[in-house]
Amino acid sequence: MLVSIIPLLLGICAPLTADASWKWNMTEGVTDISLEVFNLHMRIFWVCVVIGIIVFSLMIWAIIFHRKSLGHQAATFHENVYVEIVWTAIPFIILVCMSIPATRVLIKMEDTAESDLTIKVVGYQWFWGYEYPEEGLSYFSNLSTPMEEIQNKVPKNEFYLIQVDNPVVIPIDKKIRILTTAADVQHSFWVPALGFKKDAIPGFINESWTKINKPGIYRGRCAELCGFKHAYMPIELHAVSWDEYQEWVKKMKMQQNNI
Repeated sequence: MLVSIIPLLLGICAPLTADASWKWNMTEGVTDISLEVFNLHMRIFWVCVVIGIIVFSLMIWAIIFHRKSLGHQAATFHENVYVEIVWTAIPFIILVCMSIPATRVLIKMEDTAESDLTIKVVGYQWFWGYEYPEEGLSYFSNLSTPMEEIQNKVPKNEFYLIQVDNPVVIPIDKKIRILTTAADVQHSFWVPALGFKKDAIPGFINESWTKINKPGIYRGRCAELCGFKHAYMPIELHAVSWDEYQEWVKKMKMQQNNI
């Protein structure tokens, strides 16, 4: 039976490994923190894999070679202090070894000190608002997908439900402090490439930070069910050079002054 199952499993897994479009794992992201989170995830994942292999191998070995049909009898003892100490101490040591690097990463993720720029993110039903206090700049960001596409009257484009009219713009190689809150119900600001997700709660301001290493367009969405248009409030983040960021600020200020 095992011989017949193995080819089936290989047949299932082969197309998954061959097709690079299948994304089962976390993204490595474009920040140092996101890479640390990814590496931590992979280390703990392989620790769990090794533990699983050891535990299930022992279980299968015991089931096959110590079954009743071979004349084996179940043990009659009810307790063993030494065994209980061992199976308590080993998981404790493993958890401590896993928690130390995890705690270091969590502390680093919460350190918003010495930031170069502050951006306030406000969740609304159902769009985002962005404020740049140092720049005296604020605006709203709405879904730009045409209603004809949503109503299936015309073919959907490649940016269906993930493109906005006014993206949030961030300079690369700068530490950005992000303040997250909401004006009505709970939302959640999530851009996977940044390596964190932060809840936006009315009456509260949550802090986070990011420092993007390379320019590009990174997309996310509200990760908290916030109403019937929850799917219509994507996040579009443009990471640009400092000079491009300054030009964008000037352009946005001119638009606001003209209004």
